[in-house]
Amino acid sequence: MNAEFYISTEKSKLNISRIHQEVKNSYWGDYRTMEMTKSTIENSICFGVYSKTNEQVGFARVLTDKLVLAYIMDVLIFDAHKGKGLGKMLIEYILNHPIIKNVQTIALKTKDAHGLYEPYGFNRIGDSSMWMAKDRAKYN
Repeated sequence: MNAEFYISTEKSKLNISRIHQEVKNSYWGDYRTMEMTKSTIENSICFGVYSKTNEQVGFARVLTDKLVLAYIMDVLIFDAHKGKGLGKMLIEYILNHPIIKNVQTIALKTKDAHGLYEPYGFNRIGDSSMWMAKDRAKYN
């Protein structure tokens, strides 16, 4: 882990207005209202990335039933902090989190970050240009 940054799942630490601004500026979330952003945070396991001075510099959230499926969403590293390995740090943290690490299938959608997820065992699903999954489920 990068010693200059840390990750917390404490929702009280989240800078919700900054998260909302970043999601609104993304290709996937420009339609979201502040109320929608608050609801997504309330109903997800959230991961904030922070500097040692407690400035939030990244975010991701996961929906899961804690056993069969987890869905990683809204993975964001704020512009001033991109290129420091924080996206990798965040994905590793999520995948090793006690609630997530034993889930059978972990899914996500991305338009442009396949290279971030592939080293962690994510593969494209079918002919989709966006859907990816890490699937540990055993099928007969």
